[in-house]
Amino acid sequence: MCANDMRAAAALAVPFLIRIAADTGHPYRAGALAEASAPARARYFGVASRDELLFHRTDTQDSDPYDDYGVEVTGYPAGWSVAAARAAITADITLLQPLLSDPGPSVRIHAAYALATAADPHGTVRSSFRARLAAERDPIVCAALVLATAEATRTHRHAPTIAWIRERWRHRSQAPEVQLAAAIGWLCLTDEPVPDDLRAAVDDLATDERAHAMDALPWMTAAGGSGETGLHRCVRKMLHPDQPDPEHCDDPWAISSKS
Repeated sequence: MCANDMRAAAALAVPFLIRIAADTGHPYRAGALAEASAPARARYFGVASRDELLFHRTDTQDSDPYDDYGVEVTGYPAGWSVAAARAAITADITLLQPLLSDPGPSVRIHAAYALATAADPHGTVRSSFRARLAAERDPIVCAALVLATAEATRTHRHAPTIAWIRERWRHRSQAPEVQLAAAIGWLCLTDEPVPDDLRAAVDDLATDERAHAMDALPWMTAAGGSGETGLHRCVRKMLHPDQPDPEHCDDPWAISSKS
């Protein structure tokens, strides 16, 4: 609750939330892990475009503390809080990586979601996602690992990984959830025109049932709204950018026509 409007205070809790999550006997470990990465992301609710999904804004510079993240309600630069939360996650990579193999699918998903915000210039975290994917059997968790790989690659660009993600959506041997996650991830990593085969694959695979199942992914939960699933909003924003938002948009910052 605090992570959305008191980010500086929430950032201080990140190391403690990670340790709760790493304690296999703690009754609230899954919930703690789900909240651990919230302070490390800002302005991500309802975001589903190629330009902004999976995008980490520029780190705050000392000469310009009021960067693209803006200002918290307290007047504190939000970018400083986001950077502090990411630094805490980066410092605890060794605690989070074992959770990618946790018995609980939700824990595995949120471990990937948290690790995707870590500083990873040498690709250590990215490699751990791909290693876990080779052993993972749950298609939704597989999709989470693909999205996490894409997010980490967007921060630290790696051409071979971009090509690898492209192959994930091109081959029908992959689970449909993996193909969809890979298509979204690849679109965020390139500015190339949408290939016809990608458009055809997404139109075929993005069923209502699958879209609701993929709302178990925190990326999709954050992207959705106004009765629209995260997957369908991503498809609309990325493949049909000229289509308007739903008539009854629940964006709390939107200017009402009745105002």
